[in-house]
Amino acid sequence: MSWRASVLTLFPDMFPGPLGQSLAGRALTDGTWSLDVANIRDFASDKHRKVDDTPFGGGAGMVLRPDVVDAAIGSVADGRPLVCLTPRGRPFTQADAQRFAAGDGLILLCGRYEGIDQRVIDARAMEELSIGDYVLSGGELAALVLLDAVVRLLPGVMGAAESAEEESFSSGLLEYPHYTRPAEWAGKSVPDVLLSGNHAAVAAWRLAESERTTMRRRPDLWAARSNHQEKRISER
Repeated sequence: MSWRASVLTLFPDMFPGPLGQSLAGRALTDGTWSLDVANIRDFASDKHRKVDDTPFGGGAGMVLRPDVVDAAIGSVADGRPLVCLTPRGRPFTQADAQRFAAGDGLILLCGRYEGIDQRVIDARAMEELSIGDYVLSGGELAALVLLDAVVRLLPGVMGAAESAEEESFSSGLLEYPHYTRPAEWAGKSVPDVLLSGNHAAVAAWRLAESERTTMRRRPDLWAARSNHQEKRISER
């Protein structure tokens, strides 16, 4: 059985979008994974197909109704993890992508307007995730990002399994820099160690570059990795 993604959105025409191209697109065509998209508006019960209402307590904007959202979720709920894409969620990480790829699939709820009534989020025990510290017009682009990150990790989607193992964040480090032909370009040369044929030296150089880049660009990642290593040592 293929890995299945279900997306609940007010803008179904945004899918598959870029997921229909490149690695994800080929895997979708090959049946490695499947995608079904439901329009939340189809689950509104009134003749005007109203999905939102004004927020209790006042304030700008509109809020997606819990009854409509719950009905949409109920149409696809089957035990797969249920994720709500929202800027107030926990940051989505590579570890999340690996966890989701190891399962049977996902149900993604794309928020719009000022947000979704919290009662349905709590009642359905949704996992609230964010792809960054910024606000988008809705959760659709975030859902596309999340699905791309997960689908590429499914067995057979990428050509070499070791590619995923060496990528940024997989080991708590940013990835090392890459070089290819020509060996000399615009007055710049490829580091000698990469031309040496010494695999151990190349591996040591790549690790050192990953560590140096992570320390400089993402001190938060470096600190978290250092704390994790110290904890492992103390537990021995």
